[in-house]
This record gives sequence, structure tokens and C-alpha cells, in this order.
Amino acid sequence: MIKPLRQAYNEAFSQEQYQAFLNKIDQDYPDQLDFRVAETPVFISKVLTDKLLSACNDIVSVITRDDFKAQAERAIPSEQWVPNERDDEHAQFIAIDFAICREESDDSSPGELTPQLIELQGFPSLYGFQPYLATQFRQFFPIPDTLSHLFNVADNTEYIETLRQMIIGDCNPEEVILLEIYPERQKTRVDFALTEAYIGVSPVCITRIRKDGRQIFYEKDGRQIPIKRIYNRLIFDDLQNFPDLQTDFHLTDDVDVEWIGHPNWFFRISKYTLPLLKSPYVPASYYLSDLKEYPVDLDNYVLKPLFSFAGSGVKLHITAADLDAIPVDQRNGYLIQRKVRYEPVVQAPDGLIKCEIRMLFIWPEHDPKPTLVTNLCRLSRGEMIGVRFNKDFDWVGGTVCFFEQ
Repeated sequence: MIKPLRQAYNEAFSQEQYQAFLNKIDQDYPDQLDFRVAETPVFISKVLTDKLLSACNDIVSVITRDDFKAQAERAIPSEQWVPNERDDEHAQFIAIDFAICREESDDSSPGELTPQLIELQGFPSLYGFQPYLATQFRQFFPIPDTLSHLFNVADNTEYIETLRQMIIGDCNPEEVILLEIYPERQKTRVDFALTEAYIGVSPVCITRIRKDGRQIFYEKDGRQIPIKRIYNRLIFDDLQNFPDLQTDFHLTDDVDVEWIGHPNWFFRISKYTLPLLKSPYVPASYYLSDLKEYPVDLDNYVLKPLFSFAGSGVKLHITAADLDAIPVDQRNGYLIQRKVRYEPVVQAPDGLIKCEIRMLFIWPEHDPKPTLVTNLCRLSRGEMIGVRFNKDFDWVGGTVCFFEQ
């Protein structure tokens, strides 16, 4: 999106260099990368950077309102409510996803690029992988020093230390775990490996946790290690994929542990939040259960289940009959959101690619509001962003943005 930088990058690009870049990741973390990394980062102009920051500020102003937690409380399914949450606790990780679109213009000239909110989540993303990925791009390809993948921290060293302080605090790193279900099988396991390398927190499967009263433990090197803090990467959706799973510890157990990223915030800050937001950067959204009548231009809306992820259950083309078919007692689990039109903006050798940018925030315990620290980007040629919609394409997949600041 910064034309001279894009031209210079594409001219310097070779398939051999890209393969060397991938080989280096595999050399550093063998067999851990299980998703496609795109051939290029994205270069974001100062104008678009400022719009993204303004959009984030509009959203953060709602999330930090005194009444937000109470207003979002009914987002948590009763059977998935997790205890042991302080009254003053807030989300410690927030990810905000924007489609890059083009504004409508009153004349024949193209409008400016603009972000439009797609989703948000009060849950960790690839906080370990993204700074590492940015470093690898800089090592193998021409990335100007005037651009950065970071915000509000000087460099990766300060970023990692900030992350370490929030996740580990004053605990022994052995007493802090990254919680997942079968972490060795997860597509994001390279992020778990980097998190362990950076801050010493190991991924632990929920099946390995043992409970004694309100205390929980995991085994390491033949020792029973008490768990004081959980960096939570496990969501209920994933557990439902294993209906016969037998565990001694369940997420909903009342145990003496501190959550770094309490599971209840996965629900509070989610698609559920979309109808509460009002901003030029937020498409109109409505809870299906609140609609007395449907918008007359229903073909311009998309149907989304409130509590699914990775595009699961999203219906792009809907009719009144589709909505009428949803039982009344299930309508509170859906919303409709006005469609956005992704503008293909990233120049590949054979055409333009769509772009979605995830702005990544952390919110340490005593801070008055979340702080933007880094980003994630996904490139797509398909109808939707995501692996399943981009099979057999190149210049698509996960990547990172470098911003003019």
C-alpha cells in the first residue's frame, strides 16, 4: 500500500529467497509451522495507520466504559461461566480485526482506503510468533528501518519483557502454564514454542492437569508442579470437538489459580460486542433476537454465530427464509452484520490481494486501558479470509504489517 516500497520488495523477491525464509523458520522450530505464511509483509501508509488507530480508539472507548462488563455479562453461556474472577478484572488480551476497504467516492476517482471492523476478541492471538516473523522478514527481504511492526514499545526485547511481566509476574515460570488441548496438534503450536523460548512458559494439555481440592498440578521431569497462573489459549469450542475427553480438571472448576486472560472475556469481547459499537469504522450489526423486522437490503448483510471462531458457521448470502428458519430459542446466538467489501490492495506479481489486519493489545492488571503493541495480517484471494478459503493459492496466508509511524 506504499507503492515505492511494494515495488522495491516485489523486484527483490525470488521464490528461492522465500524458500530460504521458510527453511529458517523450520530450522529454528522444526515441524512447528502448520499454517501458510505469505510471501510478503504489508506496508501500511501513515494515513491508513492513523485511521486504524482512530478505529481502535473508538472501540477501546466502549470496552473501557464502567458499565461494559455488566452490559456484556449475558454473553457468557451459563454452562461455560468460569469462576475465580475478580470484580475489577478486565480482559488482558484484545485482538481487533479490520478489513481493508475503499471509501465510496462522489466522483469517478477512487476513494481512500479505510478499515472496517470484522471481529474482535478478548483472547490471546499469536503474540509470540509475530515479532519473530517480523524479524525473519527483515533478515531475508528489504524492509525499511523507518517502518515498524510494533507500537508503544521500542523493540522486540522490550516487547517480550512486557509480555513476560504480564504473563509470569512474580511467579516461578514453572508455575505458569500455557493451557491448550493437545497443544502439539494445534496449528498455532509454533506460537507456543516461541512463547516458551521467549518467557519460559510451557504449553500444557488440559488432560495432563491433576486436581487436589482447589489446587492444580502438572507433572514435569517426574515432579508435581503446582500451577499458580494460567496463560489461557483454550476455548470451549475446541473442547466440544472432544466429547469423550476425560479430564481431572475442567475450565469451570473453582480452583486457586490466577487466569492471565480469564476465559469469561472470550465471550464478553467477541462478536457479541459488535452491536454495542458505533463508529465510522464499524459496520452496522444487530442481534437477531432483537430484530422486529429485517433490513430491506438483507442481501447486504452476513449472518454470524456469536460463539464460533475461524469463520465457522458464517453465512455470507442470506434471505429472510434463512433467518426465519432459526428457532426462536436459538436466535440469541446469532447476529447480522452489514457486509464489507474487501478492496484488493496488496500487489502480488499476478494481481491484487485482499488484506485483513489484526491489531493486538495487552492490558496489564493496573493499567487504565489496553495498549496496542503489535499486529497480525492475513492475505486472501478467496471469498473469505482463512485457510479453508485459500487452498492452492500463493501470496496468501498469515503475515505481519510494517507501519509508517
